Amino acid sequence: MPTIIKASDAADFLALVPALAGYRPRQSLALVLFRGNRTAGVMRYDLPEPDAVEAMASTTIGLACKVDRIDGIAIVVYTDAPLRDDSSAPIVWHELVAALEKRAHLCGLRVVEALCVADDAWGSYEEGEARPIAEVHEREVGLPLPVPSGDQGAGAFLPEVDLAEKERIARALLTIDDVAEALLAAPPNVEVADVPSLARLDPRALAAIQALDDLPELLEDALLWDPDDLEAFSGAALLWCLRRPALRDVALQQWAGDIHAGELALFAQLRWEAGQDYPEELGARFCGAGPRPDPARLHRARDLVRRIAAASPRAARPGPLAAAAWLSWALGGSTHAGWYAEQALEIDPAHGLSQIVLSMCAASHLPEWAFARE
Repeated sequence: MPTIIKASDAADFLALVPALAGYRPRQSLALVLFRGNRTAGVMRYDLPEPDAVEAMASTTIGLACKVDRIDGIAIVVYTDAPLRDDSSAPIVWHELVAALEKRAHLCGLRVVEALCVADDAWGSYEEGEARPIAEVHEREVGLPLPVPSGDQGAGAFLPEVDLAEKERIARALLTIDDVAEALLAAPPNVEVADVPSLARLDPRALAAIQALDDLPELLEDALLWDPDDLEAFSGAALLWCLRRPALRDVALQQWAGDIHAGELALFAQLRWEAGQDYPEELGARFCGAGPRPDPARLHRARDLVRRIAAASPRAARPGPLAAAAWLSWALGGSTHAGWYAEQALEIDPAHGLSQIVLSMCAASHLPEWAFARE
């Protein structure tokens, strides 16, 4: 059952916003969406450049209108600046709020509140009075929901991994590469036991390569692995896949769907490599079309690829980082998605999927399922 909390005034409402968003917005515009008297989510954007106010108002209200059955919004500006430039000036970012209100009315959306949380005070754009920030913090204490302490960037990270684990993953990856190279050089349909160059290699690498014979099964099993206790050759086998765009894309399709989706994606890749067209519906899935993925699967997959990225040699990180970026974007977290994509592009500026995810984030493009009612 949903938690129902009634906000009796604007301070109560501001106390709720971080709990609704899952973070404390900073240098941000937050649009709290309403269906009737109930909140239906929070959309956050970085504050714009002064000459981009009108464009931002058009984009953000347009996106809010796409959300299923939304009929109202609350506007909350979070800024590190003082509430006013001087005592006689209007509240900061009043031009942005006016543009948002105008667009909202044109689209038939009611504006429930228009508030600003500044460095020194908070206030309502309608009333114009400065109120102490302590009022909001006092209301947070009594909430039956956890109130986060970090801003929108909190949670975008790679876990700490010791040098021993990194060394194990690196050695396992090199051994798997050696096995793959030996198998590719061997005659077709030859048995592994009949390839002399494989006899001296670690049998765990052979097992890892053999697990790749049923890639969808491996990808499904991976969702059950404990990222904090990652077996080196299992992690290296998944890293070996994530470094290869075709196999990485199969993994993302499957984690956003199910094992059947992975089988279809793998079959499509094989047909594409044989010169046939790649199915449009699979390509559209990467752009956010189709049914909403199971968030639990996406979270498990992201936890796993983050761990693999952290344990990988630097040159091998763009693959798992790009996977973490797309999974974050699919979860509706463009801020986190952009961070992972940027980390990948620092290593490989031409990395394709990372460029795509970063461009979608820059264009405020969200998956279609982000706008559908759960």
